[in-house]
Amino acid sequence: MDLGLRGKVALVTGASKGMGKACALGLAAEGARVAMCARNAADLEAAVHDVKTATRADVIGVTADVTKADQVRTLVAGVRDAFAAPDILIANCGGPPRGYFDEFGDEAWQGAVDVSLMSTVRLVREVLPGMRAKRWGRILAIQSVSVKQPLPELVLSNAVRPGVAGLMKTLALQLGKENILVNTLCPGKIMTDRFLGGLKASGLSREQYLARNSEDVPVGRIGTPEEFASVAVFLASERASYVTGVSIQVDGGLVRGLL
Repeated sequence: MDLGLRGKVALVTGASKGMGKACALGLAAEGARVAMCARNAADLEAAVHDVKTATRADVIGVTADVTKADQVRTLVAGVRDAFAAPDILIANCGGPPRGYFDEFGDEAWQGAVDVSLMSTVRLVREVLPGMRAKRWGRILAIQSVSVKQPLPELVLSNAVRPGVAGLMKTLALQLGKENILVNTLCPGKIMTDRFLGGLKASGLSREQYLARNSEDVPVGRIGTPEEFASVAVFLASERASYVTGVSIQVDGGLVRGLL
């Protein structure tokens, strides 16, 4: 199936590792021109090299902190200068720290809003004029299954991430007639550095840790970044031209709710 992505310009944030890197790789493999963004310059350089080597596509890296409005403006301007205005935005902005309500003060709450919600707001604000001019766009926000089902010890994520999904739904209603499609992706347990970060504290072997974390996943295992990226790349494509305003789980069946 031709996804119709050849020549499209894609901006992927949080792209140095994990799901963001896998999305960049998937888009580049389909012939998109990809701008990869992350805060850590060394990690980003390595990721760009990996994607270029694997795909021979046009790929650049732009170091930026997407919680800073001025850096977001500079980031998108740099993509325009290198390629053209982005056709595709994959806003992968990370998430707030784990913890319970009593552990966090106002600074932590504001930080959660900045990293999850305001970074997405600022990215959309910068890419939207170019998409409107082309009357074609795809905006994807990578969030979490906490949008659908609150998770233990993740009070900040449970509170803030649904706000991003609400923003995406509202934008979908506003922008659909301009052929700009907006969706939220809700990954479950995916084999990323963040997921594996709990291994040491668990006191378990890697095999035991993965087995325990797979117990509540109906497919019986942890997902891979590549499996997640396959869904993201499809939603970013011409083939997903009638899909907008949805929050889609990529979770192996983890969420128990119907909606």
